[in-house]
Amino acid sequence: MSISKKLVLLAVLSASFAACKNDQAPKTTTPATSQTAAGSDSTATEAETAPETVAPAPEIVYVNSDSLLNQYQYFKDVKARLEAKGKRMENDLRGKATSFQKEVEQYRQTGANMTQEQRAATEQRLAQKEQQLAAQQQTSGNQLAKDENDEMKKIYEKVEAHLKKISQEKGYKMVLTYTRGNSAILYGDSSLDITKAAVKGLNEEYKASKASSKK
Repeated sequence: MSISKKLVLLAVLSASFAACKNDQAPKTTTPATSQTAAGSDSTATEAETAPETVAPAPEIVYVNSDSLLNQYQYFKDVKARLEAKGKRMENDLRGKATSFQKEVEQYRQTGANMTQEQRAATEQRLAQKEQQLAAQQQTSGNQLAKDENDEMKKIYEKVEAHLKKISQEKGYKMVLTYTRGNSAILYGDSSLDITKAAVKGLNEEYKASKASSKK
């Protein structure tokens, strides 16, 4: 974020004429007055046309990573998609676990009336199903974690690319990240916070990419 300051140069010229005797006639001062007026006009013109001095952009700025992600539409869409996928996995596992529990309960009620061979076969089948459920739960958890890691990597790359682009445009040498309660930055002047500008640019890029993908 650039900070502009307007510097106005003021020049004041004054001339005093004294030591005139009361019995002397006043001297003609028209030329001097004209010259002084001309000088004043010239000074005023210089003051009015003085160039504005613009302070250089800061070389180090920062973004609030929490605010950036919470306001980044792509991140919100990814989060919603992963949560929906996790919910589907959870419901699927819960349904299979409920069905398995019913089979176990049925075996407890009817197992006493089975032959030894029937009991052994039923117990083996139930044990295998229990192992399959545990394996599916582990696989689903690993897949969800991988999907989350892959998506966060994409988000990081998008944010990094955008910050690199605006840094080249604005002349930033370094962009730091700030997270409340977990950051090396204890204090940062708000004029160095480019979070809003970064979010605006990221959302515009995401909106444009969605529009182009629909074509």
